Amino acid sequence: MARPLTPEESEIARSTVARARAAMAAIADYDQPTVDRLCQAMAWATANMETSVRLANMSVDESGMGGREPSRRGKVLGILRDALRQKSMGVIEEIPEKGIVKYAKPAGVIVSLIPVTSPYITPIGIAIYAVKCKNAVIFSPHPSSRRTTNETVRLLRAALVAQGAPADILQCIETPSIPLANELMATGDLTIATGGPAMVKAAYSSGKPAYGVGAGNASMVIDDTADIEEAARNTRISKTNDYGSGCSADGNLIVDDGIYDRFLAALQAEGGYLVEGAEKAMLQAAYWDAEGRRTADTIARPAEVIAAKAGITLPAGKTFFIVPETHIGRAHPFSTEKLGVVLSIFRYRGWDHALDLVRQIFETGGKGHSCGIYSFNDEHIHQLALVAPVSRIMVRQVQSRSNAGNFTNGMPQTSSMGCGIWGGNITNENVSLKHYMNVTWVSRPIAEDKPSEAELFGEFYNTPVPA
Repeated sequence: MARPLTPEESEIARSTVARARAAMAAIADYDQPTVDRLCQAMAWATANMETSVRLANMSVDESGMGGREPSRRGKVLGILRDALRQKSMGVIEEIPEKGIVKYAKPAGVIVSLIPVTSPYITPIGIAIYAVKCKNAVIFSPHPSSRRTTNETVRLLRAALVAQGAPADILQCIETPSIPLANELMATGDLTIATGGPAMVKAAYSSGKPAYGVGAGNASMVIDDTADIEEAARNTRISKTNDYGSGCSADGNLIVDDGIYDRFLAALQAEGGYLVEGAEKAMLQAAYWDAEGRRTADTIARPAEVIAAKAGITLPAGKTFFIVPETHIGRAHPFSTEKLGVVLSIFRYRGWDHALDLVRQIFETGGKGHSCGIYSFNDEHIHQLALVAPVSRIMVRQVQSRSNAGNFTNGMPQTSSMGCGIWGGNITNENVSLKHYMNVTWVSRPIAEDKPSEAELFGEFYNTPVPA
């Protein structure tokens, strides 16, 4: 049970929200070019290559998670692209045939809960979308990466001030706590929660609107039409990007029996280490405790660190683990979300079997998030889309770089992905600019669009009235 809010924390929440509202009032009259310029300034201050490398190193040094290469920097560029191409104030859409005109307004003071696995990219993206809509943001970082998030927000604030805008459009809590985060969420206008289930549950319990994201357990189907080399290469990129820290990183592979052996060999050629026999139990013991809880010191760590903990001798050049699996369920943790450099691989015999495995995996975990498919069979892609309980399906793409938007697909770029009702979220969409604004609909009269009752009721119109 969380401790009570202290008087000091209560004052921090009150004063922080008050400063945020004052900052919003100060920029209320900014026009579109002005806020666009602010977005560009913030992005440059934090996502230039030199600073990106420094923040990536700071993140690893502080939390021990992820890689030192700023591999997610492209996400900021994508978010900036999307933001600059859209309007965020005044008239944003007109539908003349319906007599509808839509006007955008700020959402208000946003409370943003930042995950330990993305302590600098996530706040940058949220800042761009929020400032674009003339909102203010209060960031509540994860305690294990708070210095990185605070430094990121310091740079963002400095960029605002350099352009003549108030720094308090963006604020960051220096000493985060659960009671303080709860108080902020209850006092602000909107929460954007990117993180674990407990964080999202707290956001939805705050009494204020919230966008939360569900857990991932990304799974890929590889059918007999797949380009095996491409699929193996993309799997390696997805699995090792930031050491698998993202919820979109490939976690389970469902492979056609006819190509299974060739695909497994291709994965090994890409740097995968096949885990069999006694080593499977050793890896499981390193990754999960006796109660099935994932151990924190395996999240987003290099393969050699995991191998050392598990007591596995890892050959040179091996960067991720491949675990053949036949069982699915909470009692079989390799079928659940890994958040690291471990892949499970399943063999399917017949397309119906593949679809059944997909269903079973998402019933175990990750329902609502995402899956993908390597296939040139449009009917297979169609059937997977009909039955998979997920909000997004990537076709022949690097999963971890595509779900949240990419320069080679049309998904809105974001750091937060809704998982719909399946995942206990309010939206299936990528949380992007449209979610950071209020919208006023203005309706003018149009010519009457009222079908006759005969048209509406169809064949039932002249049938006897039910008793």
